[in-house]
Amino acid sequence: MADAVAARQDETLDALIWRTRGLGPSDLGPVLEANPGLAELGTILPAGKRVVLPETPPAPVVRDIIQLWD
Repeated sequence: MADAVAARQDETLDALIWRTRGLGPSDLGPVLEANPGLAELGTILPAGKRVVLPETPPAPVVRDIIQLWD
């Protein structure tokens, strides 16, 4: 389920997605696709600008293999 969050004063898009979802720069594409015209606002988002964050799949769980006799 996609949700919308408001940008804080002097916040960039990558800082917003990190603060709200823990996402990195490689995740900007889907966010920009879900928000037409967002890239034209510039580097710093206007305070209070609502940004729709699309649903992201859960990260796979990685477990170390423990070998008994290593």
